[in-house]
Amino acid sequence: MRILLVEDEPDAARMLAKGLREQSYAVDVVRDGRSAAFRAMTTDYDAILLDVMLPQLDGIAVCRELRANGSSVPILMLTARDTVQARIAGLDSGADDYLTKPFDFNELLARLRAVVRRGVRPPLPERLRVGPLELDTRAREVTRDGRKLLLTAREYALLEFFARHPREVVGRAQIAEHVWDESYDPFSNVIDVYVQRLRRKIDDAHGPSMIRTRRGEGYAFTPPED
Repeated sequence: MRILLVEDEPDAARMLAKGLREQSYAVDVVRDGRSAAFRAMTTDYDAILLDVMLPQLDGIAVCRELRANGSSVPILMLTARDTVQARIAGLDSGADDYLTKPFDFNELLARLRAVVRRGVRPPLPERLRVGPLELDTRAREVTRDGRKLLLTAREYALLEFFARHPREVVGRAQIAEHVWDESYDPFSNVIDVYVQRLRRKIDDAHGPSMIRTRRGEGYAFTPPED
């Protein structure tokens, strides 16, 4: 999943982005409200972590602007303001949840999962079974026929994206939009490289690959029927 992190404090932004990436999220970081509003309206994000105190445009104004323009992306607001009035203002502006600083990172992850589950996309259960694979979407772990597979954070994110779209043909641009962040180079073959790595880890060496290449179109994740 791809997350927009809006935080103007460099150390906080760096630590949050690092932690989220270690949890298999693709993270774009912006540090002012005007940039946040622009990015959120031009990129398809799965969720936004939005600080309230921002330069140029504060988080409340960003949230109101996005909702006024029809955006339904899940928004988790982050702020040091710990008053009832501040929480009401954040939620009334269109935020889906509100977390007061300082917070425990595990609580942030839990609230992020919750707002994504309640979002407009079909919810992803905590345990997702696709053919012989089972994904624990909370622990970011995968097993095949009960045997744990050792995947990197990016490999897991790619597999989870495929699992969200079984038997659909998904193009490289669609994959990049949700699995990679703004550092993705569209002229590189990094997606093909990761698909090959993933095939080696999830496929049965004696059977057809679950990730099928559709030349000129992209890939189709086709696990065997249960």
